[in-house]
Parts: sequence; C-alpha cells; structure tokens
Amino acid sequence: MTAAGMTIFEALESNVRGYCRSWPAVFDTASGAWLRDEHGREYLDFFAGAGALNYGHNNPVLKRALLDYIAGDGITHGLDMSTVAKRRLLETLRDTVFGPRGLDYKVQFPGPTGANAVEAALKLARKVTGRAQILNFTNAFHGMSLGALSVTGNAAKRAGAGVPLPHTTPMPYDGYLDAPDELSWMRRALDDPSSGLDKPAAVIVETVQGEGGVNLARAGWLRELAELCAARGILVIVDDVQMGCGRTGPFFSFEAAGIRPDIVTLSKSIGGYGLPMALVLFKPEFDQWTPGEHNGTFRGNNAAFVTARVALEHYWSDPRLEYATLAKGARIERELTELAATVPGARVRGRGLVHGLAFDDASLAGKVCQSAFDRGLLVETSGAVGEVVKLMPPLTITDAEIGHGLGLLADAVTEVCH
Repeated sequence: MTAAGMTIFEALESNVRGYCRSWPAVFDTASGAWLRDEHGREYLDFFAGAGALNYGHNNPVLKRALLDYIAGDGITHGLDMSTVAKRRLLETLRDTVFGPRGLDYKVQFPGPTGANAVEAALKLARKVTGRAQILNFTNAFHGMSLGALSVTGNAAKRAGAGVPLPHTTPMPYDGYLDAPDELSWMRRALDDPSSGLDKPAAVIVETVQGEGGVNLARAGWLRELAELCAARGILVIVDDVQMGCGRTGPFFSFEAAGIRPDIVTLSKSIGGYGLPMALVLFKPEFDQWTPGEHNGTFRGNNAAFVTARVALEHYWSDPRLEYATLAKGARIERELTELAATVPGARVRGRGLVHGLAFDDASLAGKVCQSAFDRGLLVETSGAVGEVVKLMPPLTITDAEIGHGLGLLADAVTEVCH
C-alpha cells in the first residue's frame, strides 16, 4: 500500500482506529472466507469479523434474501414496531432454536450491538432482584460501554472509561487459581457475612473467553456455578455474543454444559450477514420491563431480521453445521498441537471453531500475526498481554481453506520462532 493510499484515513479518521494498523491494506471485496484489497491481493480470513461473520462474507443464500427484501421495499428501520420481518424471525427462533432445546425465553431487541445487549441484561437483573452488585470473572470481556466495561477484566480497557466502575466484583474464572475447587473463593465470599461482599443481582460469564485469551470453562464448572447461583437467588447471565450462533459447535455455547441461563446475550453473528443486531433472551418470569424502559433508535433493523431468519432456517434446521464445526475444530486442534510442539512454551486451547495458540513469550504472538498477514492470512491476538494467536474462521470454511490457512500459520510460526 502506498503512503498516498492511507492519507485520507490518517488525515480524517481518529487515532482510535485499531485493526487497520495491524492489517495495513485497503480492502475492497469479500466472499466466503476471503477478502480482497483494492489491488486484488487475496487474504484468507481466520478472523470472521471478530465472530460477526460465522456464515462467511456475502453469503449467497443470505444475500439473495436481503436483495429480494430491499427490492420489494421491505421495512428497513422500524424501532420496535411490529413488522412482517420481525414476526417471521420470532417464529423461526421459536421453531428452530427454542423449541428443539426446550427453552421458553422471551426476546428483547436492544440496540444492535453486543455491548448494548449486555447493558440491558445488567439493568434487567438489577431491576428484577432489587440488588446492585454484579459478579464477573477474571479476563472477562463484555464490551466498551460503561456497564459492560464494569464487568470486563482488562485494566487498559477499564481505564478508558475515565470514571470509577462500581457495583461489580471480579471472581476467579475456571482455571485461574489452578485449584481443585475453582469456585471455593466465590462460595465462601457469598456465604460469609463478614466477607464484605454484598449479595449480587447476577453473575455474568462467558463459557469461552475469546478476547481474554481463548480460556475455556469446563462443563462441570459451569454446572456448579449455575447450581451455586440458583441456591442463593442469583441470576446467571451468559454472554454468548461471540461464542453463540454455533461458534463452539452447538447453537448456544452453554448447551454442552446442560445449563439454562436466566439471561442470554446474543449479537455479532445472530444477524447472519454481518448486519448489526442484538438480542437479550430471558426466562418469562423476568420480563419485568415497562414499555420503553430500555430502548434505542436502531433496535428494529429489519434487514438484519431477514438475514437472521434465513440463516436460522438454512443452517439450524438440522445438525449438519454443528457436526461439521466440531469436525473442523478437531482437525485444527490436532494440527495446532503438532505445531505447538515445535515451539518451547507454546500450547493450544479451544473448542469448535475458536482456537488459540498461546506463547509463554507474549511478544511472539503479535509477530506471528504480522508474519501471517504478510503471507495473506488474517489472525489477531488476544489474552491479557496479547500472548495468544486467536483463530476464528467462518463456520462455512472449506477443508481445503483450513489446510491452506494452517499452512500459512505454520510458515509464520517457523519464521518467528525458529
């Protein structure tokens, strides 16, 4: 890329921009698992819009439905008005997602981002219980608005708030203490009247901490957490913004643990096509909102309702995508494990189609990502100090594309680490 090609971005766009610094290309078109820059160079996408493109770029099935809807003058902006697009989405959620899983959630359309869904979930938990305190977990990430930041672990992100972030208390995530009973501190603090911990309204948890470093919570730990909270009248919020919509295999990431959260947040790939959309799901007894108590101008993105519905109909009416995701994930884990064995201090963790290659020397991860970009592969870092190379390709990626991408990654690791 020429210096002139970046002039307008540097001249007018804020310093807050981030990904364009890691990937200095001007992208123009995309399809499936590939992006192309303005000069025609192709990049294989193991990033998938930070999890917003589980079905790939410009998915042809979703694109056709969207184009037909627009061509027919379908409602685009609808606030929370009733529309045909919304009705058909709700019916599909009921029949394709809730019914087969025995769930009876109510559906809220907050503002169209994951952070807004988290804000709504926290507000609802506090309203329902009449309590202010929220428990979150070490290395958690839930968004960049004030409420979401208050339950986020990363110190640098929290500092960006510029104000205190009260009424939250972090607890050790599964594996953080490397102890036989990872919930022992939380249990003791909740039950000891002299611990100084006010009884919380809710616990918010990710079953896999993507931004935190691809940290996995065991199914048994999640079940124990849910039982602990239920026994004490504490709501469980699962943030499935990044790990939902099939990223770990099942539609919801918590299905493997056999739990039924009180509240669930969804965004990113729930819109199917990459269009902004978010949902808050909650048990009917917690639907205690008054009309308009949490609202937003763009909570009715009907174009996203269309692509969301078609994605559910096309990919979740049978288990084929789930099985394929698990099989592809198993392959990635095998090959990453072989690669990690060649680098002292490297290790692999992940589930489904989210995996991380972690390095004891944190500086290596960023160098590997840069080398991968130079070879035409998009991967990003995650973790407390950016020590993990995170792989999140589209769920629709082909076996050949996986092989090509892992080959590029192996070349990058060889260049940086050997």
